[in-house]
Amino acid sequence: MITGKTRIWQDYEKEIATDNFFYVRSCIRQNFFPGSESAFLKIMRDILGKNVFEDPRHSTCSGIGYHGDIVPIETTQTIVARHFSMMKECGYENYLASCVTSFGIYTEFLDMWEHFPELKEQTAQYLKEATGRDFVLPKNLAHTSDVIYKVRHEIAEKAKFKLVNQKTGKPLKVVEHIGCHYGKMFPKSSVGGSEFPQVLAEMVRAWGGEVIDYPERRHCCGFGFRQYLIQANRGFSIANSYKKFESMEPYQPDFIVANCPGCAMFLDKWQYTIAEMEHRTFGQDGNGIPVLTYEEMAALVLGFDPWELGLQMHQIACEPLLDKMGIPYNTEKKYVGLNGEQLPTPQQPECFDGCC
Repeated sequence: MITGKTRIWQDYEKEIATDNFFYVRSCIRQNFFPGSESAFLKIMRDILGKNVFEDPRHSTCSGIGYHGDIVPIETTQTIVARHFSMMKECGYENYLASCVTSFGIYTEFLDMWEHFPELKEQTAQYLKEATGRDFVLPKNLAHTSDVIYKVRHEIAEKAKFKLVNQKTGKPLKVVEHIGCHYGKMFPKSSVGGSEFPQVLAEMVRAWGGEVIDYPERRHCCGFGFRQYLIQANRGFSIANSYKKFESMEPYQPDFIVANCPGCAMFLDKWQYTIAEMEHRTFGQDGNGIPVLTYEEMAALVLGFDPWELGLQMHQIACEPLLDKMGIPYNTEKKYVGLNGEQLPTPQQPECFDGCC
């Protein structure tokens, strides 16, 4: 009989499929870090040989509108039911969401339909009336960070670089940040729950890095939808991020990694904003702290070109991190577009010592 901590930990382990995924992109993250989802597909398909299918008919889950009290819950449930129906129609059972908010919504509705069967029947009726489709449920629901976590050792075997400082030989110090809609809405749907999520931490450890614990490790990044979408609330949003940066600063992290599109964006861009407003930076040598998505972190370990990966889209320069890892890059190609033309070089706050 399993007892004690071992039994408790079992509650926070989850089944994650290893192949044959119906993959759905985020509707917003391609505007922030456009190379992340493309990198995920290249890693899964070309490097690991996994079957990942995309359906161009897929639409937004309406999550931002739903959490912003603009889209009614009945509409969002019908949209989600359509997605699941498309998955079944294409011959798949493993539903794979790129967006943490989408993952949270899918998880919420699966739980809701289980406990309130009348809502499940209502959604099936709305789906049939609106699209003529039949209501089905996925066999397995996972977030893309779950899958990268699942294959982290396969990636480690093919790694060309490690999360190790090439000059000192010491592991890079990494701050991992978990999106609230992944770990806090339904803790049992995340790896490790809300207090001890392992999905990013185990990636970092598997690839040679050191996970940094600090007081505000589980504090919200500050996005929070209503905190940011309503302009008058944005001071609250940036204050949340500022609190996290102040808390992690004494530990001198080499970079931050997040599994939520909004979290990665805000932890990156708010540093730029704080530097403009307060003339304050939190990283080493007067720079900001580089922020990566987990796909970007995996791609760098696997040897992807930083600019093809889209790291030039980050507000905080990633070159200090690339130098530590020993990853080569061509400075002259950083702002060259896909058409070969030179793009404008963005300005940066005067208090940043690092390169743009």
